[in-house]
Amino acid sequence: MRSTHTSTAPRRGRRSVLAATGLVAVLALTATACDGSAEDAARDQADAAASQAAGLGDSDGKIQIPADIADKLEKHGIDVDKWTSGGWKDWDKDKWLSEAKDFVNPVIEGLWKPERMQSAKEANKTVTTQDTSADQGVSDPEPAPVQASAEKTPYHDNAAPVGKVFFDSPDGPAVCSGTVVKDVNHPGKSNLVWTAGHCVHAGGNGGWYRNIVFVPSYNDLGKSEAQLGNATPAEVAPYGNWWADWVSTSNEWIQGGSETGGAGAAYDYSVLHVKPEQGSKSLEETVGAALDVDFSAPAATEAGTMGAWGYPAAPPYNGLQMFKCLDQPGRFSLSPALPTMYRIGCTMTGGSSGGGWVRVVNGETKLVSNTSIGPEDNTWLAGPQLGAGAEAVYQHMSRTYGGR
Repeated sequence: MRSTHTSTAPRRGRRSVLAATGLVAVLALTATACDGSAEDAARDQADAAASQAAGLGDSDGKIQIPADIADKLEKHGIDVDKWTSGGWKDWDKDKWLSEAKDFVNPVIEGLWKPERMQSAKEANKTVTTQDTSADQGVSDPEPAPVQASAEKTPYHDNAAPVGKVFFDSPDGPAVCSGTVVKDVNHPGKSNLVWTAGHCVHAGGNGGWYRNIVFVPSYNDLGKSEAQLGNATPAEVAPYGNWWADWVSTSNEWIQGGSETGGAGAAYDYSVLHVKPEQGSKSLEETVGAALDVDFSAPAATEAGTMGAWGYPAAPPYNGLQMFKCLDQPGRFSLSPALPTMYRIGCTMTGGSSGGGWVRVVNGETKLVSNTSIGPEDNTWLAGPQLGAGAEAVYQHMSRTYGGR
């Protein structure tokens, strides 16, 4: 679904106010402990580039950006020294960094305070109504709606690898969700987060979003808006804020993604490499869990039951609590020329974007997709199949940036 500002989005656009991935009791999906196990290596070729972001370094508070990255920013007319003073708010189209190599995300310590997370508004964007059935002879019949159910609290016990991905868009603060995934080349010490491509990059008509941060187990106790008024930062962000210092998404999303998903929807996935705003332990060590990613792209008829998690923000939801949907997936096709996507019935509204979908493979819980698009009447969700292209993005991130 489309990007929204902590509140919602109509459903045939991309769901960008967060979705989260978790583990299902009904499916006996349990959080995968940090056991240091590794998967078979995926192919070396990466079809998407990852780029560097730098953080605050010297005691004088200036951003420390490698010379080559600083040169690139200067070529785009960006004054690095002014960034933390609000320069990141400049969304001049001519200065919106779009190419894969141009991503930069300097840490602005203290920017994402609880009140800023909670005050983000829904992006007021219109969505073109394409044929929601998209029946090109490949799509299965539209699934019956599955009522989303509230996840049990505390979330870290029931959906340990799940969290929100906050970012700044041209329309203001927005939110998606992400899932902590294992790093096969750095077992037990992963700093990788899986989310949707549209949660980091606007697609063909835009560029990289800014101030991208992952917050594991957001609002861990599922407190109401009134209760959160007096909540401590630890209650809102129990594991702290994790800044994306490297990001990789598909070239297909960068070139073909749009507000409604477009030709990039079938490739709408992204991997973040994050670092803590404070502290030195890895994300996996800090959270205590991470999920393997299943890149086998099973046929919908053979995939079994899938579960999708998220923090829906459009009415009747408010984006503060985590919900989930379980369903047998069907096939969804936007075009005969594009890969088939998975589709499940689910009533989660805008705000559930980027949230991971999971299934059980030989007794192990694995991430198999993420929320990408849905219709305006909030009856189903669709997510990309994660095959060789997605595995290449993942392996590129793990091998090139995972140990940094």
